[in-house]
Amino acid sequence: MHTRSVLRALGALVLASTALWSQTAALAQSQTLRVGVRGGVDEEIWEVVTKVARRNGLEVKPVVITGSASPNEALNNGDLEANSFQHIPFLNDQVKQRGYKLVSVGNTYISPIAFYSKKHKAFKDLPDGARLGIPDDPSNQTRALVVLRDQGVLTLREGFDPFKGTATLADVTGYKKKVQLVEAASVVLARSLEDVDASAIVNTFAYQAGLIATRDGLAVEKKENNPYVNIIVVREKDRNAAWVKPLVQAYQSEEVRQFIQTRYQGSVLPVF
Repeated sequence: MHTRSVLRALGALVLASTALWSQTAALAQSQTLRVGVRGGVDEEIWEVVTKVARRNGLEVKPVVITGSASPNEALNNGDLEANSFQHIPFLNDQVKQRGYKLVSVGNTYISPIAFYSKKHKAFKDLPDGARLGIPDDPSNQTRALVVLRDQGVLTLREGFDPFKGTATLADVTGYKKKVQLVEAASVVLARSLEDVDASAIVNTFAYQAGLIATRDGLAVEKKENNPYVNIIVVREKDRNAAWVKPLVQAYQSEEVRQFIQTRYQGSVLPVF
Protein backbone atom coordinates (compact mmCIF):
# COMPACT_ATOMS: atom_id res chain seq x y z
CA MET A 1 0.00 0.00 0.00
CA HIS A 2 2.80 2.31 0.90
CA THR A 3 4.59 1.52 -2.38
CA ARG A 4 1.43 2.27 -4.39
CA SER A 5 1.03 5.60 -2.62
CA VAL A 6 4.60 6.54 -3.42
CA LEU A 7 4.15 5.57 -7.07
CA ARG A 8 0.91 7.58 -7.30
CA ALA A 9 2.68 10.58 -5.76
CA LEU A 10 5.60 10.27 -8.17
CA GLY A 11 3.23 9.94 -11.09
CA ALA A 12 1.37 13.06 -10.05
CA LEU A 13 4.64 14.93 -9.71
CA VAL A 14 5.77 13.92 -13.19
CA LEU A 15 2.43 14.96 -14.66
CA ALA A 16 2.55 18.29 -12.85
CA SER A 17 6.11 18.93 -14.03
CA THR A 18 5.20 17.99 -17.59
CA ALA A 19 2.18 20.28 -17.51
CA LEU A 20 4.27 23.14 -16.15
CA TRP A 21 6.95 22.64 -18.82
CA SER A 22 4.30 22.50 -21.54
CA GLN A 23 2.68 25.67 -20.25
CA THR A 24 6.03 27.48 -20.16
CA ALA A 25 6.93 26.27 -23.63
CA ALA A 26 3.54 27.35 -24.97
CA LEU A 27 3.94 30.80 -23.46
CA ALA A 28 7.45 31.10 -24.84
CA GLN A 29 6.29 30.12 -28.34
CA SER A 30 3.24 32.37 -28.37
CA GLN A 31 5.12 35.16 -30.10
CA THR A 32 8.19 35.96 -32.14
CA LEU A 33 10.69 37.67 -29.88
CA ARG A 34 12.07 40.81 -31.50
CA VAL A 35 15.58 41.52 -30.23
CA GLY A 36 17.19 44.86 -31.04
CA VAL A 37 20.88 44.68 -31.98
CA ARG A 38 23.49 46.80 -33.69
CA GLY A 39 25.09 45.67 -36.93
CA GLY A 40 28.39 43.82 -36.90
CA VAL A 41 29.34 41.60 -33.95
CA ASP A 42 25.93 41.51 -32.29
CA GLU A 43 24.11 40.86 -35.57
CA GLU A 44 26.45 37.96 -36.39
CA ILE A 45 26.17 36.38 -32.94
CA TRP A 46 22.40 36.66 -32.85
CA GLU A 47 22.13 34.80 -36.14
CA VAL A 48 23.59 31.82 -34.27
CA VAL A 49 21.44 32.45 -31.19
CA THR A 50 18.35 32.42 -33.41
CA LYS A 51 19.21 28.94 -34.71
CA VAL A 52 19.81 27.58 -31.20
CA ALA A 53 16.58 29.12 -29.92
CA ARG A 54 14.53 27.72 -32.81
CA ARG A 55 15.76 24.20 -32.10
CA ASN A 56 14.46 24.66 -28.57
CA GLY A 57 11.06 25.90 -29.73
CA LEU A 58 11.68 29.63 -29.36
CA GLU A 59 11.26 31.96 -32.32
CA VAL A 60 13.65 34.92 -32.26
CA LYS A 61 13.94 37.74 -34.78
CA PRO A 62 17.02 39.99 -34.50
CA VAL A 63 16.19 43.56 -35.51
CA VAL A 64 19.20 45.63 -36.58
CA ILE A 65 18.89 49.19 -35.26
CA THR A 66 20.90 51.66 -37.33
CA GLY A 67 21.92 55.29 -37.13
CA SER A 68 20.77 57.39 -34.21
CA ALA A 69 17.73 55.21 -33.48
CA SER A 70 17.81 53.93 -29.91
CA PRO A 71 17.34 50.21 -29.17
CA ASN A 72 16.45 51.21 -25.61
CA GLU A 73 13.75 53.62 -26.76
CA ALA A 74 12.30 50.93 -29.04
CA LEU A 75 12.35 48.38 -26.22
CA ASN A 76 10.84 50.75 -23.69
CA ASN A 77 8.06 51.63 -26.14
CA GLY A 78 7.20 47.96 -26.75
CA ASP A 79 8.51 47.76 -30.32
CA LEU A 80 10.97 45.08 -29.16
CA GLU A 81 10.86 42.31 -26.56
CA ALA A 82 14.59 42.58 -25.76
CA ASN A 83 17.80 44.17 -26.91
CA SER A 84 21.46 43.19 -26.81
CA PHE A 85 24.02 45.90 -27.58
CA GLN A 86 25.09 47.65 -24.37
CA HIS A 87 26.92 47.30 -21.07
CA ILE A 88 25.63 48.02 -17.56
CA PRO A 89 26.97 51.60 -17.12
CA PHE A 90 25.37 52.63 -20.42
CA LEU A 91 22.05 51.08 -19.41
CA ASN A 92 22.18 52.69 -15.97
CA ASP A 93 22.82 56.10 -17.53
CA GLN A 94 19.94 55.64 -19.97
CA VAL A 95 17.58 54.62 -17.16
CA LYS A 96 18.67 57.63 -15.10
CA GLN A 97 18.50 60.15 -17.93
CA ARG A 98 15.39 58.92 -19.73
CA GLY A 99 13.41 57.05 -17.10
CA TYR A 100 13.33 53.77 -19.00
CA LYS A 101 11.93 50.76 -17.12
CA LEU A 102 14.55 48.31 -18.35
CA VAL A 103 16.62 45.61 -16.62
CA SER A 104 19.49 43.27 -17.44
CA VAL A 105 18.69 39.54 -17.50
CA GLY A 106 21.96 37.98 -18.68
CA ASN A 107 25.59 38.53 -19.68
CA THR A 108 26.80 38.07 -23.26
CA TYR A 109 30.38 39.09 -24.04
CA ILE A 110 33.01 41.73 -23.47
CA SER A 111 35.01 43.60 -26.08
CA PRO A 112 38.04 44.31 -23.92
CA ILE A 113 39.88 47.59 -23.97
CA ALA A 114 43.64 47.16 -23.90
CA PHE A 115 46.86 49.13 -24.04
CA TYR A 116 48.79 48.61 -27.28
CA SER A 117 52.23 49.77 -28.33
CA LYS A 118 54.41 49.84 -31.42
CA LYS A 119 57.49 50.66 -29.34
CA HIS A 120 57.40 48.16 -26.48
CA LYS A 121 56.76 44.44 -26.19
CA ALA A 122 55.51 44.32 -22.58
CA PHE A 123 53.89 46.69 -20.13
CA LYS A 124 56.84 46.32 -17.75
CA ASP A 125 59.09 47.69 -20.49
CA LEU A 126 57.44 51.12 -20.43
CA PRO A 127 60.05 53.70 -19.42
CA ASP A 128 59.72 56.35 -16.71
CA GLY A 129 57.84 59.29 -18.16
CA ALA A 130 56.07 57.09 -20.70
CA ARG A 131 53.34 58.88 -22.65
CA LEU A 132 50.12 56.85 -22.43
CA GLY A 133 47.10 57.65 -24.54
CA ILE A 134 43.70 57.25 -22.90
CA PRO A 135 40.21 57.83 -24.38
CA ASP A 136 38.54 61.16 -23.64
CA ASP A 137 34.97 59.82 -23.33
CA PRO A 138 33.77 59.01 -19.77
CA SER A 139 33.15 55.26 -19.97
CA ASN A 140 36.26 54.32 -21.92
CA GLN A 141 38.49 56.66 -19.92
CA THR A 142 37.21 54.90 -16.82
CA ARG A 143 38.10 51.54 -18.31
CA ALA A 144 41.61 52.71 -19.17
CA LEU A 145 42.20 54.14 -15.70
CA VAL A 146 41.01 50.90 -14.08
CA VAL A 147 43.52 48.95 -16.20
CA LEU A 148 46.29 51.32 -15.09
CA ARG A 149 45.19 50.91 -11.49
CA ASP A 150 45.23 47.13 -11.83
CA GLN A 151 48.69 47.33 -13.37
CA GLY A 152 49.97 49.26 -10.36
CA VAL A 153 50.56 52.50 -12.26
CA LEU A 154 48.20 54.74 -10.31
CA THR A 155 45.60 54.87 -7.55
CA LEU A 156 42.00 56.08 -7.80
CA ARG A 157 39.95 57.86 -5.16
CA GLU A 158 38.81 55.79 -2.21
CA GLY A 159 35.38 54.26 -2.69
CA PHE A 160 35.44 54.44 -6.50
CA ASP A 161 33.18 51.75 -7.97
CA PRO A 162 32.93 51.42 -11.78
CA PHE A 163 29.50 49.80 -11.34
CA LYS A 164 28.22 53.06 -9.87
CA GLY A 165 30.04 55.77 -11.78
CA THR A 166 32.87 56.87 -14.02
CA ALA A 167 36.38 58.10 -13.26
CA THR A 168 38.38 60.95 -14.79
CA LEU A 169 41.90 62.26 -14.33
CA ALA A 170 40.53 64.23 -11.38
CA ASP A 171 39.92 60.91 -9.60
CA VAL A 172 43.57 59.89 -9.80
CA THR A 173 44.96 60.22 -6.27
CA GLY A 174 48.54 59.21 -6.94
CA TYR A 175 51.04 57.61 -9.29
CA LYS A 176 53.21 54.59 -8.50
CA LYS A 177 55.01 54.92 -11.84
CA LYS A 178 55.98 58.12 -13.58
CA VAL A 179 53.80 58.46 -16.68
CA GLN A 180 52.15 61.18 -18.72
CA LEU A 181 48.51 60.60 -19.62
CA VAL A 182 47.38 62.01 -22.95
CA GLU A 183 43.61 62.30 -23.58
CA ALA A 184 42.26 61.88 -27.11
CA ALA A 185 39.29 60.48 -29.01
CA SER A 186 39.41 56.71 -29.45
CA VAL A 187 39.68 56.96 -33.25
CA VAL A 188 42.66 59.32 -32.87
CA LEU A 189 44.39 56.97 -30.42
CA ALA A 190 44.11 54.11 -32.88
CA ARG A 191 45.61 56.17 -35.71
CA SER A 192 48.48 57.74 -33.76
CA LEU A 193 49.91 54.77 -31.88
CA GLU A 194 53.42 55.67 -33.11
CA ASP A 195 53.28 59.02 -31.32
CA VAL A 196 53.04 57.60 -27.78
CA ASP A 197 54.59 54.78 -25.79
CA ALA A 198 51.23 52.99 -25.53
CA SER A 199 47.53 53.75 -25.89
CA ALA A 200 44.32 52.30 -24.53
CA ILE A 201 42.23 51.51 -27.60
CA VAL A 202 38.67 50.24 -27.58
CA ASN A 203 38.02 47.03 -29.45
CA THR A 204 36.14 48.58 -32.38
CA PHE A 205 39.09 50.67 -33.51
CA ALA A 206 41.74 48.17 -32.41
CA TYR A 207 40.12 45.47 -34.53
CA GLN A 208 40.04 47.80 -37.54
CA ALA A 209 43.77 48.35 -37.04
CA GLY A 210 44.41 44.59 -36.97
CA LEU A 211 44.97 44.50 -33.21
CA ILE A 212 43.48 41.84 -30.92
CA ALA A 213 43.47 42.44 -27.18
CA THR A 214 44.34 38.93 -26.05
CA ARG A 215 47.10 38.64 -28.66
CA ASP A 216 48.57 42.13 -28.96
CA GLY A 217 47.56 43.93 -25.79
CA LEU A 218 50.28 44.91 -23.30
CA ALA A 219 47.63 45.18 -20.59
CA VAL A 220 44.04 44.00 -20.99
CA GLU A 221 41.04 44.74 -18.78
CA LYS A 222 39.75 41.87 -16.67
CA LYS A 223 36.56 39.96 -17.45
CA GLU A 224 35.83 39.25 -13.80
CA ASN A 225 33.63 41.69 -11.88
CA ASN A 226 33.60 44.03 -14.86
CA PRO A 227 30.61 46.34 -15.44
CA TYR A 228 31.50 46.69 -19.11
CA VAL A 229 30.29 43.21 -19.96
CA ASN A 230 27.53 43.41 -22.55
CA ILE A 231 24.06 42.28 -21.52
CA ILE A 232 20.60 41.17 -22.68
CA VAL A 233 17.97 43.68 -21.58
CA VAL A 234 14.17 43.46 -21.25
CA ARG A 235 11.42 45.63 -19.80
CA GLU A 236 11.02 45.43 -16.03
CA LYS A 237 7.52 43.98 -16.40
CA ASP A 238 8.91 41.12 -18.52
CA ARG A 239 11.72 40.21 -16.14
CA ASN A 240 9.99 36.95 -15.13
CA ALA A 241 8.23 36.24 -18.43
CA ALA A 242 8.28 32.59 -19.55
CA TRP A 243 10.44 33.35 -22.60
CA VAL A 244 13.23 35.24 -20.80
CA LYS A 245 15.12 32.29 -19.37
CA PRO A 246 15.02 30.24 -22.63
CA LEU A 247 16.21 33.30 -24.55
CA VAL A 248 19.19 33.81 -22.24
CA GLN A 249 19.96 30.08 -22.30
CA ALA A 250 19.98 30.11 -26.11
CA TYR A 251 22.59 32.87 -26.06
CA GLN A 252 24.62 31.30 -23.26
CA SER A 253 24.88 27.98 -25.11
CA GLU A 254 28.03 26.10 -25.98
CA GLU A 255 27.33 26.59 -29.68
CA VAL A 256 27.32 30.37 -29.30
CA ARG A 257 30.43 30.26 -27.08
CA GLN A 258 32.30 28.27 -29.73
CA PHE A 259 31.17 30.66 -32.47
CA ILE A 260 32.43 33.72 -30.55
CA GLN A 261 35.78 32.12 -29.76
CA THR A 262 36.31 30.91 -33.33
CA ARG A 263 34.96 33.92 -35.19
CA TYR A 264 36.61 36.69 -33.19
CA GLN A 265 39.82 35.00 -32.06
CA GLY A 266 40.04 36.81 -28.73
CA SER A 267 38.88 40.30 -29.71
CA VAL A 268 35.45 39.43 -28.29
CA LEU A 269 35.27 37.20 -25.21
CA PRO A 270 32.20 35.25 -24.04
CA VAL A 271 31.29 36.01 -20.43
CA PHE A 272 29.00 33.12 -19.51
